[in-house]
Amino acid sequence: MVAHQDYIIATYLIHGKNDFHKKANSIAVGLTVGTWTELPETKKKQMAAHLGKVIEVAELEPTADGEPRALCKIGYPVRNLTPDLPALLTTVFGKLSMDGKIRCMDIEAPDSFLAQLPGPKFGVEGIRQQLGVAGRPLLMSIFKQCIGMNLAELEEAYRHQVDGGVDLVKDDEIFFRDDYAPAVERVRLFNRINREKEGRTGQKTLYAVNLTGPVTQLVDKAKRLVEQGADCLLVNALPYGLDILHRLAGDPDIRVPLMAHPAFSGAIYASPEYGLSSPLLLGKLMRWAGADMVLYPSPYGSVAMPQADALKVAEYLREPSPVHRRSFPGPSAGIHPGLVPALVRDFGTDLLVNAGGGIHGHPQGSTAGGKAFVDAIRAAVEGRSLQEAAQDSPELKLALEKWGSLE
Repeated sequence: MVAHQDYIIATYLIHGKNDFHKKANSIAVGLTVGTWTELPETKKKQMAAHLGKVIEVAELEPTADGEPRALCKIGYPVRNLTPDLPALLTTVFGKLSMDGKIRCMDIEAPDSFLAQLPGPKFGVEGIRQQLGVAGRPLLMSIFKQCIGMNLAELEEAYRHQVDGGVDLVKDDEIFFRDDYAPAVERVRLFNRINREKEGRTGQKTLYAVNLTGPVTQLVDKAKRLVEQGADCLLVNALPYGLDILHRLAGDPDIRVPLMAHPAFSGAIYASPEYGLSSPLLLGKLMRWAGADMVLYPSPYGSVAMPQADALKVAEYLREPSPVHRRSFPGPSAGIHPGLVPALVRDFGTDLLVNAGGGIHGHPQGSTAGGKAFVDAIRAAVEGRSLQEAAQDSPELKLALEKWGSLE
């Protein structure tokens, strides 16, 4: 359903013994003008343009234990909101989120509203252009050991990762206390290593440095990191708040891609009866706020998301839009080389293959782990089986022996 140009439309899944039509009407009134039937006619004329409206109520089959449920669509006048995500979320799901078994499944907004949100600054096409990579997924490695390590130790680990042929390396999202290796020093050092690698191999690499600190200082810190050579920023977008992602993406002085980590998202999307749906939270809202790349649980790994939801997240991140660039989806957690064919089959090639243990846990170390992924990606794009590719790749062969494959 296309959002009406004058309304934000939210879709809710509501459980309980309700008169769902009455409930929908109470939401439409309660989250906009507050009351309606008690108002005098002159006041109604004044408030009519701000009144929410019920778009649709569709009763569903009851749950397995017989609980009634329905999908309700409510329209909220755009004129009620300022163009930011705190206003949007407070309007459509603020106090309503505390009103029983209600889950916000989707939000549709007119292009006139979305155009006032930044969206990705680079997106799929911009990042591919930066890296000079086309026709295949991007490969990213994660620092799995970083806390308590000094700069020399991190340098060694970084070199092992980039020597494996990865396109990006990111900090672990829990890397906050970096007393032994401050972010500015890491950026300078890894930037130099990246340039050395490009000179040797012609391949570019981006380093996603974890942006941390008091939220009031994050924009200024991001600018300082960019000035020192940072070419990508990792943002824990939900603990810090989606609005800070908006402000980073919208700042013209922060001229680097933003990678959104899903930390804390499970507290919001995991319940089937409460919170926000994962496609809405990790797909639409992250993209609207300005994430160029979004990490989230894959359907296959150690922290699995249902496949339909994972695919819907990717759809929302990459669907054509006249307003916003497309974002890279990064289905993550427990990814190893044997899963690459399934990733490409299910998600296509506009994809970020994000690996931690699947690189560092390789029997021959991180460099060999990266090479195994590179060969697995090449095989998947060319339509060859991993077993065939492993005949010419000892690194991939060892990875398949350790983890198996899903083709």
